[in-house]
Amino acid sequence: MAIKEHQIQVGNWQWFYRETKVESERPRVLLLHGIPTHSYTWRGVMNQLAAQKISSIAPDWLGCGFSAKPDKRDFNYSPDAFIAALEDFVAAVELDNFYLVVQGFLGSVGIQYALRNEEKIERLVILNCPLTNQDKLPWKMKPWSFPFVGDMMTQDPLQVDRTLESGSGFVVAEKDLAVHRQPFLETSAVGRSLMAITKGLKLEQATTEISQGLAKFKTPTLILWGEADPWLDVEEASTIAKSNSAIEIVKLPEAKHYPQEHWSEEVATEIFQFFRRKVF
Repeated sequence: MAIKEHQIQVGNWQWFYRETKVESERPRVLLLHGIPTHSYTWRGVMNQLAAQKISSIAPDWLGCGFSAKPDKRDFNYSPDAFIAALEDFVAAVELDNFYLVVQGFLGSVGIQYALRNEEKIERLVILNCPLTNQDKLPWKMKPWSFPFVGDMMTQDPLQVDRTLESGSGFVVAEKDLAVHRQPFLETSAVGRSLMAITKGLKLEQATTEISQGLAKFKTPTLILWGEADPWLDVEEASTIAKSNSAIEIVKLPEAKHYPQEHWSEEVATEIFQFFRRKVF
């Protein structure tokens, strides 16, 4: 099934999103990406889910991909700002009750959204996100927040290639890298937004909310983890899974930080099976 591309004006900002639609009574899936990429990273998973009669929608976060890149004077790139913007997007595309799948740094904001809007979430799937105070921004990304150095690094389109391949541990096809880096070639605003995102993540505060919130979260949750992630420790994910009987964990032994890039079939299969399982 072809993935369709859309743009929608939501308040002051224009969002870009990818979508598949199939005839099904199942809730739609909202897929939220991490940095430094955009919704294209979900292409394989979206096609696999569509084959199982599950519709999905994957937006580019504000500041990323082909969505608006607000000036930091108008949008402060904090988790609270992203959550408020996501709430408006969800309303605009008429998502009522839905499955939520999140991955990576910034994708973690999706977990915070779920904790604050549990009534909307049918099931939650977490792929390689920072979850506890032990999880820090990797040195591959941290310099993006530094004055002067970050200004230069975030303007380099090849930074996307190096980060994706370093985090995934595998070569990404050139045709796919070209799509991932395309926004950086079109406007310098993407790099400025990436720098603002990295500065605004507030990981210590965010992971405190995430770890404490997931311990009490009642919605069925799957932690689907690339076990060979060089940046996030699987033991932290296991600790979270043990904290709540509503959470289960499945480990993908060879996958790393971006499991959806090279293991989309395995990821989609685990997601689909999790959606099918009965909860007692």
